[in-house]
Amino acid sequence: MAFHEIQFPASLSFGSVGGPERRTEIVTLSNGFEERNTPWAHSRRRYDAGVGLRSLNDVATIVAFFEAREGQLHGFRWKDWGDHKSCPPLSAPVSSDQLIAIGDEVTTVIQLTKTYTSGEGSYIRPITKPVEGTVRVAIGGDELQEAIDYTVNFATGEVTFPHPPDLGAEVTAGFEFDVPVRFDTDIIQTSVSSFRAGDAPNVPVVEVRS
Repeated sequence: MAFHEIQFPASLSFGSVGGPERRTEIVTLSNGFEERNTPWAHSRRRYDAGVGLRSLNDVATIVAFFEAREGQLHGFRWKDWGDHKSCPPLSAPVSSDQLIAIGDEVTTVIQLTKTYTSGEGSYIRPITKPVEGTVRVAIGGDELQEAIDYTVNFATGEVTFPHPPDLGAEVTAGFEFDVPVRFDTDIIQTSVSSFRAGDAPNVPVVEVRS
């Protein structure tokens, strides 16, 4: 299995349905109380790529993409239109969007992350597929210049500095990103008559973890 650094056609993922999935194990005790736990440290996203298809040309495009990925064999990038930025979807990323690390004068490689906060709860999501040309990084509020002050591995989401950030310095970043996914089926069934009647094929897509 390999990962192809190619994005599923964004015009076809627009309008698709999907989002994060969690796995919670619930045990009901004899007194009626519950114990809840999860074996997953991170959520996993699922989507239906078939919902975004609007024409027979779209069907041909997705079949070609499916064949080139050899079904479930090879992963690819997916744009989640509802959650593809370090900031709200209708805003533009800036270098202060996400706190990704605090300098310790040792660490030179830092993973891009996005923090989801609601009330007292929060979740830190690793971002492994940033979009090239969109990553902006700052240390202590001072924006840096890519390729001079830092480099980005767009296949892993790691930011590398030539020198470790100063002790206590806030390292922040803004970016757009894709979700690493694969097809969750080895078959795509299409019908010209049913599609013209408004029925799109079911094309499940699931996030992969490396």
